[in-house]
Amino acid sequence: MKPLPAAVSFLPRFLLILTSLLMSANAAIKSKPGDWAMVDEITAAIELPRIPKKDFPITDFGAKRGGDALPAIKAAIEAATKAGGGRVIVPKGEWLSNGPVHLKSRIDFHVAEGAVLVFGPEAKHYLPVVLTRWEGTELYSYSPLIYAFEVEDVAITGKGVIDGNGASEFFTWIKQQGPDMNKLRRSGVDGTPATKRIFGEGSKLRPPLVQFFRAKRVLLEDYTLKNSPFWVNHLVYTDHATIRRIKVDSHHTNNDGIDVDSCRFVLIEHCHFRTGDDSVVVKSGRDLDGRKVGKPSEYVVVRHNDMGGEDGIALGSEMSGDVRHVFFSDNILRKGVSAIRFKASLDRGGVVEHIRVRNFTVEAFENLFWFQLDYPGGLGGNFPSTYRDIVFENFTVEKAGTVFDGDAPAAAPLMEVVLRNITIKEAGRNFVLKNVNGLVLDNVVIGDQALNGRLESKPAKK
Repeated sequence: MKPLPAAVSFLPRFLLILTSLLMSANAAIKSKPGDWAMVDEITAAIELPRIPKKDFPITDFGAKRGGDALPAIKAAIEAATKAGGGRVIVPKGEWLSNGPVHLKSRIDFHVAEGAVLVFGPEAKHYLPVVLTRWEGTELYSYSPLIYAFEVEDVAITGKGVIDGNGASEFFTWIKQQGPDMNKLRRSGVDGTPATKRIFGEGSKLRPPLVQFFRAKRVLLEDYTLKNSPFWVNHLVYTDHATIRRIKVDSHHTNNDGIDVDSCRFVLIEHCHFRTGDDSVVVKSGRDLDGRKVGKPSEYVVVRHNDMGGEDGIALGSEMSGDVRHVFFSDNILRKGVSAIRFKASLDRGGVVEHIRVRNFTVEAFENLFWFQLDYPGGLGGNFPSTYRDIVFENFTVEKAGTVFDGDAPAAAPLMEVVLRNITIKEAGRNFVLKNVNGLVLDNVVIGDQALNGRLESKPAKK
């Protein structure tokens, strides 16, 4: 086997800069945990990328319609990097990339209006392996179709389309991934170093369409994404990220719109999601591997988005490194299985706290609020997760199958959840509670019934 890419460890300079950046940003957050005033402090602290205003059209580097544009894309990125950075432009027209686009620092990858960048369908073109995170566990595997590793000041912009290709070989792996998935999860629990978790040729773990890994100052803006092999936009260990006005129209298995995975200072706003899975998800690693990394997702704001898919917003189920200080406001949820789905298994551990959700318009979901915190633990099951201090307020809901389904383990009950000013025109059933301590109802109106008070669910005394 060839030596692994130079992506095995943090660069010392990168760590020094990142530590300084985080200390400065933390100093800007002065509000108490869960205070809505924290939103303005978070958004004010987020830094945008600084990229020189120089253009590098891929057609200047030999890109021709009908051929493979990847060599020209690589050449344009390299030329921009040598010039100190700039905007690499994919112009109007359809372009093929037979392999992944790897971004570098101070690059704006601009897919212009009228441009369609289609990725080649053969899996072999996405080797050699790179360091990535697959459902919360680190490994070396197939490259994401657009991948940015240990970068700063990077953007993907433009009103064009990024298409993972509906005919991709990766889609044939969905029903074949089980053995590799279980092997990876076991290696994350038994302590196998990430450098020895090699899932390259012959393995069946699909890569995401876009992934930033150990990045800072990132902008994702305006583009449309289709046909993602796996998660659509995946931010890992990324700090200071702004995502605005992107459109996700991707309906394959595991097509989360955007996964915020062990990231800090993130703003997601004015986006449009139509997905095969969750629209917006906040995560922080899986099981022992996530707890050892120990990097939480925190200081996240998600506002003014239009969401439609299997689920609307989600926290978990990979949240072993903790999730806190997350604010969702003024979003529209269309139709699906679960409007709000917070989840964990008995292998995860981790704490989710200081979550605020307000000013939502919801059309029709089978479940309105679903806390599914007791997935069976297949790898030991001795690390229940804690979800607490969560407030939902100012919801207008057309239809819900179940209003609130709270399923938590006895060892870690769901605590301190508030439903305030919730109006639901039609519901099938109201509350299903298992190990829920202190569900507060403050002006919850279901049909013509107003509900106020406090609900508890504990194991009966024998």
